[in-house]
Amino acid sequence: SLEMASDSPESLMALCTDYCLRNLEGTLCYLLDNETLRLHPDIFLPSEICDKLVNEYVELVKTDSIFEPHESFFTLFSDPRSTRLARIHLREQIVQDQDLEAIRKQDLVELYLTNCEKLTAKSLQTLVSFSHTLISLSLFGCCNIFYEEENPGGCEDDCLVNPTRQVLVKDFTFEGFSRLRFLNLGRLIEGVNVETLLRPLASLAALDLSGIQLNDVGFLAQWKDSLVSLVLYNMDLSEEHIQVIAQLRKLRHLDISRDHLSSYYKFKLTRRVLNLFVENLVNLTSLDISGHTMLENCTIPSMEEKMGQTSIEPAKSSIAPFRGLKRPLQFLGLFETSLCRLTHIPAYKVSGDKNEEQVLNAIEAYTEHRPEITSRAINLLFDIARIERCSQLLRALQLVITALKCHKDDKNIQVTGSAALFYLTNSEYRMEQSVKLRRQVIQVVLNGMESYQEVTVQRNCCLTLCNFSIPEELEFQYRRVNELLLNILNQSRQDESIQRIAVHLCNALVCQVDNDHKEAVGKMGFVMTMLKLIQKKLADKMCDQVMEFSWSALWNITDETPDNCEMFLNYSGMKLFLECLKEFPEKQELHRNMLGLLGNVAEVKELRPQLMTSQFISVFSNLLESKADGIEVSYNACGVLSHIMFDGPEAWGICEPHREEVVKRMWAAIQSWDINSRRNINYRSFEPILRLLPQGISPVSQHWATWALYNLVSVYPDKYCPLLTKEGGIPLLKDMIKMASARQETKEMAR
Repeated sequence: SLEMASDSPESLMALCTDYCLRNLEGTLCYLLDNETLRLHPDIFLPSEICDKLVNEYVELVKTDSIFEPHESFFTLFSDPRSTRLARIHLREQIVQDQDLEAIRKQDLVELYLTNCEKLTAKSLQTLVSFSHTLISLSLFGCCNIFYEEENPGGCEDDCLVNPTRQVLVKDFTFEGFSRLRFLNLGRLIEGVNVETLLRPLASLAALDLSGIQLNDVGFLAQWKDSLVSLVLYNMDLSEEHIQVIAQLRKLRHLDISRDHLSSYYKFKLTRRVLNLFVENLVNLTSLDISGHTMLENCTIPSMEEKMGQTSIEPAKSSIAPFRGLKRPLQFLGLFETSLCRLTHIPAYKVSGDKNEEQVLNAIEAYTEHRPEITSRAINLLFDIARIERCSQLLRALQLVITALKCHKDDKNIQVTGSAALFYLTNSEYRMEQSVKLRRQVIQVVLNGMESYQEVTVQRNCCLTLCNFSIPEELEFQYRRVNELLLNILNQSRQDESIQRIAVHLCNALVCQVDNDHKEAVGKMGFVMTMLKLIQKKLADKMCDQVMEFSWSALWNITDETPDNCEMFLNYSGMKLFLECLKEFPEKQELHRNMLGLLGNVAEVKELRPQLMTSQFISVFSNLLESKADGIEVSYNACGVLSHIMFDGPEAWGICEPHREEVVKRMWAAIQSWDINSRRNINYRSFEPILRLLPQGISPVSQHWATWALYNLVSVYPDKYCPLLTKEGGIPLLKDMIKMASARQETKEMAR
């Protein structure tokens, strides 16, 4: 079932394939002359493994931005004596003429080339080398494969005047492709004579001519005894076409659907045409007539239509011509037709726009080759997910993920898909999703952010990330997420809403993570980016969420991370701190965040001398009296001063204010706080506080540290008692009680 499939671990085969592709040099290959990949001479791999390596390679290049393509990858498969290929699926810009050329000695049975726009007529010649074994071939969307370069002969100068011209190859046919049964020529370039091209094929079983306009399809009758599948998507049909189709009595799958937005079609479907199909194509199990306009009413009277339980029995069909079917169809494509809204449709699977099931069937059926239809179907899914509840959540998610991966560069799909993901991953659906599935969502969201600087996609992607537990669920892509978010925040022109979400995400990502993560993110320019945002907001005299989140993010990223604290000082962080205090004297949250950050800076001995100026010390002393955010601002100011006092009188390099005077104000502040205050702070370690206990140089710092510990363990015992014990706080407190220099009230509290 889908449910199980999404949660089972990857197969060993998949894991090994992935590992080898990411580490070709360390596994299957060595580097020749530091540039060309070569297979180790003792390696022999069967087609089951080689096919997977090639297909997975194409997938990785397409969907994993970190994965580097190799110039010489396909040459690894040039010798069938060591590597065998049988069935490969190549797509888009990844594959070029020389890649196919490299594997020409392979006995390929199945070759799918989808939208490979870089392939030219050179590759047509390469195809001939597979002609004796090829059973299945797709050239869908390979729009240049029938073009070759015509080189003007003669001198250099002449060539500058006449650059190479693209000429259509007229003489290629499938002569000699004796085993070819399945052929997809979808979106073939105009000017190629399809009839001549196909004539040599003895017995075609499946033919796809999507997006090709042929006025005469009489030649199809030559395969009337073998053709079981025919796709004529977006072909403007006529009575002649219909008569030819009706002769193809072996057909099991017929697709004459169209994109009703793409251009004007003269042809209209009638009751007679559908009757003709039902009578003549007796083996039909799948029919697609999506996008067609019905010229006349094919439905049974509405009284009868509404009666009884919904049925797929042909005898009860609401579409009159289908009452002649022997059995229900496996699939009936009715997307963007009025017929899909009827009650009794004689098919097990229907694509349409009536309900979730029909919409999902549409996405599933059209994703690979019809992004223009798929994006409209995903749009319908978006409405269902937003307004009602999705009942087939896992299927919906997997289909949207596949569409986003498959059409990374299709703007419509990226916009609608990213919007649908936001609704499909929100909290009400959370329980039904496996870790693996949620990771896949994160991957495609990040791909979208990478490929698209477009505002809507960026916003949808950022909003979707907010549906995850941060940082835990994003940990496996930690660097990449941060790089992308900083990238968004460093853009000169910014969308307010994206900026707000991105800063919120940045803040969440550096909260409660290991120091090495914080250092790495610091090196990416995190501190600088936040300070720039603060600078901008200050210039606009705005203290909004972006301003508060930016200071909060700086508070988080400097926690026990000296390198980041130093960056804060080097990039004039203190100047911004003073300006913000002056500009926004009433903003309590802001003051708390700024002082929390300065507490982190003050914990670093090497940086404290930079805080030792009359201006800073006066500001910290005055904040001791602040009542902002309960005791938080006063507490943090006192913390900063406690670390500075701990360096002793000789470090006090200023005349004003006097050290004793500041000490007196610190005692007064600590005594004014309620010992049972609930706190707006989160300690991961007590180490910076415990440092202040075993010393006699500054009794007030000792008292602040003891007060802090006492308050935290008495208000939050479950969280902080184990931490105090684990970090060796108990013996330190016992020793302090014996110290002569410690104040009596400090000892009482410690006891």
